[in-house]
Amino acid sequence: MTEAANNPIHITAPASATDTHTHPGPGGNNHDIDWFFNDPYVDVDEWRDTPVRHRYLHGGFGGTDTRFSVYLPPADQYQGRFFQHVTPVPDSENLAQLDAGPHNKIAFAIASGAYFLETNGGGTAGKPGTGVDPTIAAYRANAAAAQHSRVLAAQAFGDHRPYGYAFGGSGGGFRTIGGAENTAGVWDGVVPYVIGSPMAIPNVFTIRMHAQRILRDVLDQVVDAAEPGGSGDMFDGLDPEEREALLEVTRMGFPPRSWFGHRTMGMHGFSALYAGVAMADPGYFEDFWTQPGYLGFEPPPSLIRDRVQHRCRIGALLTAADLAAQGQVVQPLAGQSQGGVDDAWVGSAGGNEVPVAVRLEGGPGKELLGAELLVASGAAKGARIALLTVADDLAVFGPVDTAVLRQLRAGDLVQVDNSGFLASQTYHRHQMPGADYPVWDQFRNPDGSPRYPQRPMLLGPLFAAATAGTVQNGCFGGKMIVVECLLDRESFPWQADWYRTKVQEQFGEQAADRFRLWYVDNALHGDSEAQERPTHTVSYLGVLEQALLDLSAWVEQGVEPLASTSYEVIDGQVVVPPTAAQRGGPQPVLSLLIDGQTRADVAIGEEVTLIVAVELPAQSGSITAIEWDMDGNGHFPHTEALAPASGVDTYRTCSFARPGTYFPAVRVTSQRDANAGTPFGRVQNVARVRVVVS
Repeated sequence: MTEAANNPIHITAPASATDTHTHPGPGGNNHDIDWFFNDPYVDVDEWRDTPVRHRYLHGGFGGTDTRFSVYLPPADQYQGRFFQHVTPVPDSENLAQLDAGPHNKIAFAIASGAYFLETNGGGTAGKPGTGVDPTIAAYRANAAAAQHSRVLAAQAFGDHRPYGYAFGGSGGGFRTIGGAENTAGVWDGVVPYVIGSPMAIPNVFTIRMHAQRILRDVLDQVVDAAEPGGSGDMFDGLDPEEREALLEVTRMGFPPRSWFGHRTMGMHGFSALYAGVAMADPGYFEDFWTQPGYLGFEPPPSLIRDRVQHRCRIGALLTAADLAAQGQVVQPLAGQSQGGVDDAWVGSAGGNEVPVAVRLEGGPGKELLGAELLVASGAAKGARIALLTVADDLAVFGPVDTAVLRQLRAGDLVQVDNSGFLASQTYHRHQMPGADYPVWDQFRNPDGSPRYPQRPMLLGPLFAAATAGTVQNGCFGGKMIVVECLLDRESFPWQADWYRTKVQEQFGEQAADRFRLWYVDNALHGDSEAQERPTHTVSYLGVLEQALLDLSAWVEQGVEPLASTSYEVIDGQVVVPPTAAQRGGPQPVLSLLIDGQTRADVAIGEEVTLIVAVELPAQSGSITAIEWDMDGNGHFPHTEALAPASGVDTYRTCSFARPGTYFPAVRVTSQRDANAGTPFGRVQNVARVRVVVS
């Protein structure tokens, strides 16, 4: 392999091509070039120094909207591999450039001897509703870019075949698995993370919203019961409807410890999914209110209380700039990056500002999580506009055609109506899959028949196939490490186990030769370093990075990665053993206690001693940092100096000058090579105790 990283890039069309893409079985070796992508080009070739020194190549495929970016390391750092990130939905091919955090994907790849690759997922051809083959966005655009990146790498570094590894989370996990299952010879291994099952959409969101609505006045006490030092009985003090809703969502897989974020979790991706459900099954929304067996036919008092059909007029149209001037910010939808926000969310310059919200002349007088604005007059008459939230007289738009928004005018007659969103909250009850989804058994009669009327089709597999290209089945080539989080509110943790069972069905005793599943405790869905509540959760990015490193060593050198995490799935909940030796996986396991308990009741000024015991699973590295946050504000100002070790027992004392309830916390970091100086591969866990001061 030549060291000439400055070798010129020559663009040539593939020598051979096929007009079809293939669906090989596991371990296939089809290296055909997809005919749709037979005209590659590079339009930018330059050296850059941010975030680290690299050679940036940007290009695409003639006659398509697909674009890619390749970030080549200096030749003396290159080890013959690439890492490719797959976004949840088609997005910008330059997202990694926007990440200024310590876990920048370009910097990680180059530090790991790899070049980094990302695409726009096919661009407009990859977006729903374009009438284009959905497999382009699912995996074909990514696969074509991966294959052509090898051509570029060979031109830059000399003739060789780079090993290739893809990774993607959430919808990107669907797409990563779709690529692994529907291609061969493209990726040697993949790391899907925070993945859903074919029944995830829309059901994980509908059941969560149902619980959010019914439990909204009691979630604080539910959280308190589940917190360290709490009663442990989430159901204590709930009325029958509240108990039923909490039991239903828990059995469906929502992690009870994750309710601490109930004030900010909102609808997440359902705001974008609602229109798809309404389009696929429009009759449901009438049947819900008119047919026996649906909750709305004989609505309970809470449903009557919460239904809103409020007629009023638009008082004013508000752009994002208007809201910002009033101290309010419109956030991108779940799944949209800061670099790829649809123009419906951003007021453009001049006189063409697109409204993102409206002030109503006499709003409905209550807060709504999800509703529709039905336009009854004006140029947009007949339009149904999804609303993210309604608070007082402010209604914030969800995803909608900007052309419709531009037609709205002050004075238009509208109706705020949440009937459809209320109906959708129990849609999962009418979507009974097969026996391989036991979380739905709660909706069966003793004889196994459905307790509720069923819809003509299951929507989940349709959404899954639209995202991944096909419904995932566990049959893939190469090797795979799945990373899943135990506090995941959007991809309930049992779904990763569902995929494991499919891999087991496909490969039997050989499954362990190509598959691992690592669960990460105290981690949420989003792949961000920053945490909303740092004393509750940790980032899983270090686990993800280690998974990619272990995957490459597994493929290239035959080095077995850590075994899968040990766990059980009980009534929809993934339960892991309490000790590192039993649990396995890559993450430190810790306990934090005061006199052997998770709660202490003390007087003002009385000293308490917090004792933490930390242990690591075998071969998972060394403990490199212990940080303390004694008042629970999330800053962790106290760091202990320690030599790298596989286990640590230590303590810290504190007292409190004012009465109140405090949650001191400890955060522990491990790193495979005991390298405290690198931001990569740092695996964390956190624990808390309750101190009541009076």
